[in-house]
Amino acid sequence: MPAHGTAAADGDEKAPFPPPGTPEPPDGLLSPDGLLSLDELMPWSVRPLRTGRAWVSGPDPVALRARWERLAAADPAEQERLFAPTRSRTPHTSVAALPGRSAGTGRFARTPGPCPDPVRILHGPYDEQWLLPDHRLIDAARPELWRVADGRQLFVVEHSAASGDPGPALSVTALLPDGHSPAGRPGRIRPLYRRPGSTEPNLAPGLPDLLRERLGGAAEPDAFTPEAVLAWVLAAARPSATGPRVPLPADAEVWSSGVALGRELMRLQLRGSRGGERPRLPGGRRPYVRAALPARPTELVHDAGDEALIVGDGRISPVPAAAWEFTVGGVRVLELWFGRRAAAATGRGPDGAAPDGLDAVGARGWPREWTSELLELITVLALLDGTAGARQELRAALGTGPLIGPAELRAAGVLPVPSSARRPASVLGHQEEGPEGQFALL
Repeated sequence: MPAHGTAAADGDEKAPFPPPGTPEPPDGLLSPDGLLSLDELMPWSVRPLRTGRAWVSGPDPVALRARWERLAAADPAEQERLFAPTRSRTPHTSVAALPGRSAGTGRFARTPGPCPDPVRILHGPYDEQWLLPDHRLIDAARPELWRVADGRQLFVVEHSAASGDPGPALSVTALLPDGHSPAGRPGRIRPLYRRPGSTEPNLAPGLPDLLRERLGGAAEPDAFTPEAVLAWVLAAARPSATGPRVPLPADAEVWSSGVALGRELMRLQLRGSRGGERPRLPGGRRPYVRAALPARPTELVHDAGDEALIVGDGRISPVPAAAWEFTVGGVRVLELWFGRRAAAATGRGPDGAAPDGLDAVGARGWPREWTSELLELITVLALLDGTAGARQELRAALGTGPLIGPAELRAAGVLPVPSSARRPASVLGHQEEGPEGQFALL
């Protein structure tokens, strides 16, 4: 698998799905089942972040700070080599500041400034990592995402997959996502809200009103809020080679059950953010460390008979087979999560290659925090697998019940969405510092 940050891994120039605005196929042709493109339901989407260099992100914030200090203190020739220049970024590039961040805008080679505090990001659907939030270091940071990221925002990330892939079509996070899938293919990022403060939902204009009119009845008062629509999308979306597709039911009970399921999926994936409860397995099923993990583990094995995860000489149990076998895009999530940290613990690159440059800086073995994160990830994957029955029931109900199809949405004026809904909203509430300290005019 290509290393994160390389051109192959970023894949930014070759999106796996049709570009926003691609017309929907006529009814009865390419979508005879009445499913809708997610691109029509949540029209504003953003390409994945493209770092251009692997060393600016990783699982250990201490290592990121050490890399910054090494780079800032290097002589010009060594700094050029360590930086890993691209056409978009070199130590001599001056750029605008990231929205909401105070990192420098002058040339790094001249004025590096202090190391910015690493920020938590979601790398792929289930891997929480860290990023140095300095625009001078990131080829394509997607400032439009940073402008709308706040304590009330949610981001949906698509997973490119064929229709037969058993893994989820989408994930949701309150963190800034980088948009990369475990298989190394990019997926578009869709914020739930187009403006900070959870205003102007990123939904087809008129969609919540149509759903309330068609399905309201005895539904709960919050059954058609933006977050309720997002919950439905999480529960019902199906992967396809052209991007996630979503059925809309014409039955109020089916809608209510799908929203309830989606809220549970959202709760598990948000992991206690936004004041929610952190996921926990029932007593007796919670994973614990039975033997301490080594300082630099290199091997991960699952013992199905004992429901144990063997991490070098360490041991964690119980770890159900469902958590171990959980895949996204055909890649086993636990193995990928461990592999990234095993490489980082020894100062190797994200792909396990021999150290070259800043990837080797800051390696400090296996921090205790990683063990806690591993226990939580096992819990999340096991609980997500536990929703499989409910997801199958929802799919069966959708297979036999009536759907609200594209024709009805067009008749109601919900489709086609206006072109303005596919572009970022103007959210500039203050001046943003541009290159070399000039103010950006947006």
